[in-house]
Amino acid sequence: MNAGDRGDFLKEAKRVLQAEARAVAELADRVGESFIRAVEVLAGAQGRIIVSGIGKSGIIGRKIAATLTSTGSPATFLHPVEGLHGDLGLVGRQDVAILISKSGDTAELAGLIDYLVRMGVPILALTGVPASPLGRAATVALDCSVQEEACPLDLAPTTSTTATLAMGDALAVVLLQRKGFQAEDFARLHPGGALGRKLSLKVEEVMQQEEYPWLGADALMRDCIVPLAEMRGTVPIVDSGQKVVGVVTAGDLTRLMERDPSFLDVPVERVMTRTPKLARVGELASAAVHRMETHGIMALPVVDEEERLKGIVHLHDLMRSGAV
Repeated sequence: MNAGDRGDFLKEAKRVLQAEARAVAELADRVGESFIRAVEVLAGAQGRIIVSGIGKSGIIGRKIAATLTSTGSPATFLHPVEGLHGDLGLVGRQDVAILISKSGDTAELAGLIDYLVRMGVPILALTGVPASPLGRAATVALDCSVQEEACPLDLAPTTSTTATLAMGDALAVVLLQRKGFQAEDFARLHPGGALGRKLSLKVEEVMQQEEYPWLGADALMRDCIVPLAEMRGTVPIVDSGQKVVGVVTAGDLTRLMERDPSFLDVPVERVMTRTPKLARVGELASAAVHRMETHGIMALPVVDEEERLKGIVHLHDLMRSGAV
């Protein structure tokens, strides 16, 4: 491969990526009321979501079914040919079907469409031709058409499969919001590995709960020096009821030292941050990490429902625990 070839290949790769990006952007412009109807049909399903397609559409259908299932909407892929040879038994009257076909006139889907219509199963069509036989038979047809395939011969499904996959992702994400699916639900369905750990770990499992220093609001900055060293730069300040009223950090101490030679005798209440960022018992550790990264802080006091201090959690401990 010479330098000229490399340049041509890079140019072609960029053309493909740009073509697929345009296809998805154009798809977004066509999302409207039919999309909302499709989400409502899916949300109203009392049974499963049956996804079907042939060839490359079938591969995309398997991924859409997997995404729906992992986000709280049980789905299964049904091969349209196998369906006509006995597998239609898994389709129930309470189910909803998503059928995928670029042309909307795929012969292998014809028998399945007829069966679903006779069963009264709602059909959502993901197709490039909404006026096709599939589109006309569907309860809702979503237009997934593309101007052309990224394949230079305009033959291999490339841009069209990307657009369909993106539409399937959009359906799954909006559906999980429509159903109130939360991170805790996702964690329940993904208990294994690092993802499960990230989505189930709570701050109280990581926070330091015993022998962590804190100070009252009447303390002086001289009282902060040792606790700041012990707590890696953050000390919670509490009132008489153990409610957090502020925090003092090593940065606060450094800035005070630079401007006030008598810094040791300065009351902490004159230096502390009075509206500190907090973590709460029961909160996901990953949410605490996000708050720390957003605000550029290294530790959070952990409080209960009444904002009484229960511990302190550090970013380094969260990272070691697998929260990120």
